[in-house]
Amino acid sequence: MFKSRVTRSALPSSSLLHKRLQDGDFLDCFSVASDLPPRRAADIITAFPSWAMALVRLRGMLVAPFGLSRTGPEAADKVGIFPVEHDSASEVIAGFNDRHLDFRVSVLSENGRVSLATWVHRHNLGGRLYLAAILPFHILIVRNALARLRHASA
Repeated sequence: MFKSRVTRSALPSSSLLHKRLQDGDFLDCFSVASDLPPRRAADIITAFPSWAMALVRLRGMLVAPFGLSRTGPEAADKVGIFPVEHDSASEVIAGFNDRHLDFRVSVLSENGRVSLATWVHRHNLGGRLYLAAILPFHILIVRNALARLRHASA
């Protein structure tokens, strides 16, 4: 009955994010029961509700004076605002490098579960402060995204 709930989980061993992970990096992973392929799941995950889009716009206004990217770099292939770096039958990885940190999100689909992982490599104090400030909102957005995915899968 509760198998389809969003849960904090370990990054699946098959994820390519493992190749990026260094000591001191941030990594979180949440998952939900779903058989959706990763690209379809990523499209649902990045179709943010209006409250999350308002937070993204607010973030853009707040970071602009510091020269940080407001919407990410241009790319031929994106999911939401994130440039796609890897797209396979089991995993989509998207994200980019900025002055204060590098980040990637992974949407991995295997064994009837979709995992959404976020990896962040902070470059400086600005990256550490930025991550600390957005982390509560990040967790809300991730949990909401996977709950929406769960309902889309049902």
